[in-house]
Amino acid sequence: MSEREHGVSATDGVTTARPGAGPPAAAGTTRDWSAETLRDALDRTSRWLLGYRERVGSLPVLPRTAPGEIRAALPARAPRDPEPFERVLEDFERLIVPGLTHWNHPGFLAYFASATRGPSVAAELMIAAVGVNAMLWRTSPAATELELVVVDWLREALGLPEGLRGVILDTASTSSFTALLAARERAGERVRETGLAGGPPLAVYVSDQAHSSLEKAAIAGGLGRAAVRRIPTDRGFRMDVDALARAIADDRSRGVRPALIGATAGTTSTASVDPVAPIARVAEDTGAWLHVDAAYAGSAALLPELRDRFEGWERADSIVVNPHKWLGTSLDCSVLFFRDPAPFREALALTPAYLASEDGEVVNLMDFGLPLGRRFRALKLWVLFRCVGVDGLAASLREDIELARRFANRIERHPRFRLLAPPSFSTVCFRAEPGAAPATDEVADALNRRVLERVNRRGRVFLSHTELDGRYVLRLSIGSVHTRPTHVEEALAELDAAVEAELGSPGGPGE
Repeated sequence: MSEREHGVSATDGVTTARPGAGPPAAAGTTRDWSAETLRDALDRTSRWLLGYRERVGSLPVLPRTAPGEIRAALPARAPRDPEPFERVLEDFERLIVPGLTHWNHPGFLAYFASATRGPSVAAELMIAAVGVNAMLWRTSPAATELELVVVDWLREALGLPEGLRGVILDTASTSSFTALLAARERAGERVRETGLAGGPPLAVYVSDQAHSSLEKAAIAGGLGRAAVRRIPTDRGFRMDVDALARAIADDRSRGVRPALIGATAGTTSTASVDPVAPIARVAEDTGAWLHVDAAYAGSAALLPELRDRFEGWERADSIVVNPHKWLGTSLDCSVLFFRDPAPFREALALTPAYLASEDGEVVNLMDFGLPLGRRFRALKLWVLFRCVGVDGLAASLREDIELARRFANRIERHPRFRLLAPPSFSTVCFRAEPGAAPATDEVADALNRRVLERVNRRGRVFLSHTELDGRYVLRLSIGSVHTRPTHVEEALAELDAAVEAELGSPGGPGE
């Protein structure tokens, strides 16, 4: 049946009535908008987008809404009839935007940033326009081959060796989970076919500073939390390699097989870097899979002067780097590098008859991950590299690292704050001190909670917290493409005002 027989014009997409079909619906709403309607919506959206990016710095970073307030303002049921896009955009501005945490705000200094560069905004529109699914080579040859190219561009830019391959997934949690499945298959002997029950017990080793995603991966991968060994760290919050070796030896003596060691290059709390080279030796000696979580800090390997901090990661079986963190690519874009594709295929490849093809020697990216459907994420990296360039990306990273260094220097000389961990990359961990007299950790923890609450409630900047050695610690991380020195100065001023309100003023920050 033709489009026109369905009641849709093949030329303009405007709905027309068939004989006996009743009155026509509003133009362009039953199947799709007309070109004119879409043009108007895109024009309105682009004007809103540009205005938002110009004014986002004047908005409170955190929303001033109570739980349930936004939901209560929205209809309980979807509309039966179409509404004009103009009204939808108005409601978006009126109801939704005030309830957003603005990750593109220049004062967003809390978690690792996910601030979107302009080229990525344009790329997202291109991705939505073509709407391809990059699961098989056949379902979009350009999407598949572009992904292979841009992953290799990133590999080379990071100084990683030839021979590493990779795919683009959504987040580091998925990338690490995928690596665990490959490691499980290699260590567990045909887990894919027989499950875990008949094989040897397996263990996963991560530091006590590692991201929770690997523990979640162990849960989802059927190993359970009991299989995860949290290895202690040194005074710099880096994995203790001797403790790792002892834990593996103890497990092997009890018949437990080491499946995966998760090293971190840029931990979530302090951005510390595990000693990957010695950890790699342990992995090679014990046959364990080495996975390096470099989701945040891996981008810093773009800087030749920082490559030595990643020594040993080139020996890993898999590495994850998230361009949607420090490089300014929009969510979601996580690159999983791997040395050998076979364990991933063995763990996950499954082609039903309706997807079988005879395309010859091609790469089908769905074979390297759990999802069947795959977004055209490669286009975002391609546009990013083309419009910013490797040198431009590196320059931006250097600026962030320098801003963090200056902030750490000011904190170090401040009469009311002190550093709690060595500053690393663009992340600084610090703590307000109650006064000259020693105070219990409970008193200091309570003070820092109040200071953070005061700062974040003001809405000019947004900081986060973590826990180090059982103590509540404040945390500032610079990574937004919109953050400038004035915004870091504003964070210092807000911290000063908050601690003065709590303790009185002992003098300003050191210069």
